[in-house]
Amino acid sequence: MKGKLAKGVVWLGGAKILVNILSLSSTLVLARLLTPEDFGLVAIATTLLAIIAAMTELSLAAALIHHKEPTEAHFHAAWTLNVLRATFIGAVFGASGPLVADFYRDPRLTGIMVTLGISVALSGFGNPKITVRTRNLEFWQEFVVAVTQKLLAFAVGLILALVYRSYWALLGATLAGQVGAVVVSYFIYPYRPRFSVKNVKDLWSFSMWLTLGQAIKTLNWKLDHLLVGTYLGQQALGTYTVGDNLAGMATRETTGPIQQTLFPGLRSVAHDPVQLRRTYQRAQALISAIALPAGFCCAVLAEPLVRLILGPKWIGAVLIVQVLGCVFALQTISSTAQPLALAKGETRLLFRRDLLNFLVRVPIVVTGMLLAGLTGIVFARMLSSLIGGSVEMKLVERLIGLSLTQQLRNSVRSLVSVSLMSLTMLGATQLLSAGDGWLRQTLHLFAMAGIGIAIYAASHFSMWRLMGRPVGPETDFLSMVEKLRDKLRS
Repeated sequence: MKGKLAKGVVWLGGAKILVNILSLSSTLVLARLLTPEDFGLVAIATTLLAIIAAMTELSLAAALIHHKEPTEAHFHAAWTLNVLRATFIGAVFGASGPLVADFYRDPRLTGIMVTLGISVALSGFGNPKITVRTRNLEFWQEFVVAVTQKLLAFAVGLILALVYRSYWALLGATLAGQVGAVVVSYFIYPYRPRFSVKNVKDLWSFSMWLTLGQAIKTLNWKLDHLLVGTYLGQQALGTYTVGDNLAGMATRETTGPIQQTLFPGLRSVAHDPVQLRRTYQRAQALISAIALPAGFCCAVLAEPLVRLILGPKWIGAVLIVQVLGCVFALQTISSTAQPLALAKGETRLLFRRDLLNFLVRVPIVVTGMLLAGLTGIVFARMLSSLIGGSVEMKLVERLIGLSLTQQLRNSVRSLVSVSLMSLTMLGATQLLSAGDGWLRQTLHLFAMAGIGIAIYAASHFSMWRLMGRPVGPETDFLSMVEKLRDKLRS
């Protein structure tokens, strides 16, 4: 199993690297060709779509992965439900375009809503049978789907941005990526779909609570976008959306491959409590060791990063990247609670967690906006995320008996090391100026990042040796280096 998971991380890591390069290139080009208002206009519609889609999400892929022996009828049922759901949402979403346009007093939203409605309708026709490969701990198909989707989106978005210089570049990219993902899914695993509702109840028994939890979670995390778009305007929403995405990119892309393998990986050892606990601790420590330096490095370098990648007109996103970059990094300490609960089939507990987080986060975010506008929302998210992290860790304690102290102990070397890294980088940025010109600014960014990584790695390995070389992310790293060296020798 360990070998399969390692290969899965390689496949998903390769996908993340390519997708990250394409995302960064797309952001760089589109942010310079388009305006914050263009991004904000599309963000209004995508936020509404995310909430509606989440409230009707059936989580059938997770149900198929968790099921002991899914039959052909299970896949037909999943495909049927996905098609019906996506078609209904797409039709309703597109038809509501004029109402949304009237509410925001912007007629352009009508066309945006119709286009996104078509995109979500197409998404329901994807091949559910590719989950067979995920059940078998194969992940190359994730690489193919992710890269194909992003590559088409990037190409179409770039062409439309150069030709029209409008928000239609963002919409065209979304539509092209969706079509590519659906088409390629049928090349990955041959499947001839049929309309069938047999075994729907069997799938729904697992996904019901997961669906309700996903609805609450999405409404929770998209509420701030709705508040910004409604009360602070499209330009503020565009700045907030782009800053939010940039802040999470480093953490999301570096840990995504490991996170995606966790659910099927933990599911395969869920019958063995000792092995499950050991696997969870190793995964938690590894993700923290990778995510913390990535997120804090992005936060420390936020200003030169925004100026270089996005340009001076996006300088308002700097504070967002600084605060949320740290928030996203710290959240990874408890982010492994979700796949753990899925592996044990405890979807009802996930719903209760999501509902509690919603009840805590909403008043904090609303209060933050009323007191300090966009800045208040950013810091309100920081506070609510710290509370939400403690809720996640209590969930882990209930599932496998791992106390909060034991969970934090898994990441203590990473927390101390990232603190030293951040302080060193802050001092270095004060002493070394980036200067003018994109080349000098780029070299300055790489130099600062290199200093940070060197300090982090040195601190991490020094503490590891002082603590008696316990099994952890350092062990995994050295083992990987040893295997690579052996392959090069042979």
